[in-house]
Amino acid sequence: MERRHNGPRRHGPGGPMGTGERAKDFRGTLRKLLQRLAQYKWSLIAVIALSVGSALFSIIGPKKMGEITTVIFSGLLSRLRGGEGVDYARIGTLLVWLLGLYVLSAALNFAQHVMMTGVSQKLGYSLRKQLAAKVHRLPMSYFDHVTYGDVLSRVTNDVDTLGQSLNQSLSQIVSSVTTAVGVLVMMLSISWQMTLVTLCILPLSAILMGLVVKKSQKYFVGQQKYLGEANGQVEEIYSGHVVVKAFNAQDDAAREFDRTNAMLYRSAWKSQFLSGMMHPITNLIGNLGYVAAVVLGSGYAASGAITVGDIQSFIQYVRSFNQPISQVAQIANILQSTMAAGERVFEFLEESEEEQTVPDPVAIEGIRGEVTFEHVRFGYTPERTIIHDFSATVKPGQKIAIVGPTGAGKTTMVKLLMRFYDVTGGRILIDGHDIRDFDRNQLRLLFGMVLQDTWLFGGTIAENIRYGRLDATDDEVMAAAKAAHAHHFIKTQAGGYQMEINEESSNISQGQKQLLTIARAILADPKIMILDEATSSVDTRTEARIQKGMDESMKGRTSFVIAHRLSTIRNADLILVMKDGDIVEQGTHEELLARGGFYKELYQAQFENAAA
Repeated sequence: MERRHNGPRRHGPGGPMGTGERAKDFRGTLRKLLQRLAQYKWSLIAVIALSVGSALFSIIGPKKMGEITTVIFSGLLSRLRGGEGVDYARIGTLLVWLLGLYVLSAALNFAQHVMMTGVSQKLGYSLRKQLAAKVHRLPMSYFDHVTYGDVLSRVTNDVDTLGQSLNQSLSQIVSSVTTAVGVLVMMLSISWQMTLVTLCILPLSAILMGLVVKKSQKYFVGQQKYLGEANGQVEEIYSGHVVVKAFNAQDDAAREFDRTNAMLYRSAWKSQFLSGMMHPITNLIGNLGYVAAVVLGSGYAASGAITVGDIQSFIQYVRSFNQPISQVAQIANILQSTMAAGERVFEFLEESEEEQTVPDPVAIEGIRGEVTFEHVRFGYTPERTIIHDFSATVKPGQKIAIVGPTGAGKTTMVKLLMRFYDVTGGRILIDGHDIRDFDRNQLRLLFGMVLQDTWLFGGTIAENIRYGRLDATDDEVMAAAKAAHAHHFIKTQAGGYQMEINEESSNISQGQKQLLTIARAILADPKIMILDEATSSVDTRTEARIQKGMDESMKGRTSFVIAHRLSTIRNADLILVMKDGDIVEQGTHEELLARGGFYKELYQAQFENAAA
């Protein structure tokens, strides 16, 4: 089943990586990347061999063309002097050689391109698989300081940048270096003096390109920064367009986007303009070398030191020599982007994980559902404690309600119970066993959870309910829906249980979504049920029906109910009243009202608000 989260999203500036962003540790990232590529070493050796072969065969081409020119020129001179004229047989032979060389070079280039594409895609597949698995092993605290958009950017944009850049750069580096060395050898074989003059011009090209790259680098970084901000703003505006329109905030949103868009434009214009100067500069320097070769070569040809064909070959080699030099400069820029993307990917893969298993774990078979909190303390950050001293004992099968004002720590207790976070002091026991003595995944099999925020996935209604227990039969899915009072509305939908829920779940109401999540939890048949404001999105009549179904489904099962509407938890076996991270009162509904404390104040405040 395809699983797409249709719940609330956190948005961040996680835009795609782009050319020019620098890695903080270039060498370290390169070493890690090479370690990853080691598993494809034979394919990479083949890519290098094919690239070298392709470059070498293409290098020989200008030499053969020079020979053809020399044969034609010599033949014409011979005819003017009454000789035999042009040797067409020799030209034909050279043309066949030339055609064979270029065809062979193209074939080898095609083969290396296919193999390199395979390596880069396999690497991308492997990294995406590892990143997706890593997400499930990270502690919840990681996502407290990292936006979902940033995680998404690493899994998609950074991996794509890494794969595409690697595909372009590796074979190009090998080809460019081979071409440069091979062309240099061929130029020296024709005339070392002309080669020396040509090489003297190269440092000027390198200096100018270095200045351009250095100048443009900061604008590339700014471009990616503002691109990320623009992406985040567009995502937020479109996902929250109803709220934007409801508060007539379209103009404010447009002005904010215009500001970011203008900054993106300025950075992008400057970066692309400066980057675009590299090609003209390379051409200018190349043309200077070209002119020098022509002038010097003409003099040597006039004196008979070299042939006309050699001049033609040398001129072609000058152009061929400048091309790989320019490519190497561009690849150096691409490698910065590659390493920056790779660094972000490896940083994510190296994040500390939560422990999934423990030595000699406690088995969950036979667990009755007794829960004990012993002097629990917790804070999301060391300097801010939320739960100060929480102690309570819950008997198997009891229904426990946790109430209190916003920020009292109610939901935090549930997160601690399921080990989304670990306590900083005290301990939590299930049937006398510390929850840290269970394997984490096994521990969570004991719980069923219904949250205030609905979490549905792209797929049918039946598939969403069956997510609670993937091996459930259709009859069991239907029974769970009936217990949650969802069966009636499902049967009225087009397609019934096989109706597709769209990506944003906009084809069913918020209350209906909540009914499906409740049915999912019932189907899981957990030992301990957790309901965090589970009926907050439904009307009073539907809430009453759900309450009856939930009461029936929770018989014999320990359950924790977090509720703001105190009328829904009157029949709880025990009500824990929290305030500022501590339990200030506990007892039944009647006992707490009779006591006349904080619970009674909360209850009367809600009653007065309802009456008003």
